[in-house]
Amino acid sequence: MIRHLVLFKLNEGVDRDDPRVIDGVRAFEKLGEQIPELASWECAWNITDRPIAYDYAINCTVADLDALVRYLEHPAHQAGVALWQEFSTWVIADYEI
Repeated sequence: MIRHLVLFKLNEGVDRDDPRVIDGVRAFEKLGEQIPELASWECAWNITDRPIAYDYAINCTVADLDALVRYLEHPAHQAGVALWQEFSTWVIADYEI
């Protein structure tokens, strides 16, 4: 099993109520139902206010590396990524559990 973590930081001057951000969140919230490779799916806003904190997180699991590739290449995932590229940067970690 592989855990895929993504932490997003909104770009300078971009707020959570920006329509682009709202669309991006909606796109990611739907992925758990749209991509069969996902064994688990969580996404949510950070609830703390610290200088080093990121703003939004995705935490999901897939069965193996092949499933991770299928998830990453899935059109719904790619569409969500395209939205988030407009207003954020992110870091990822993929590890076996």
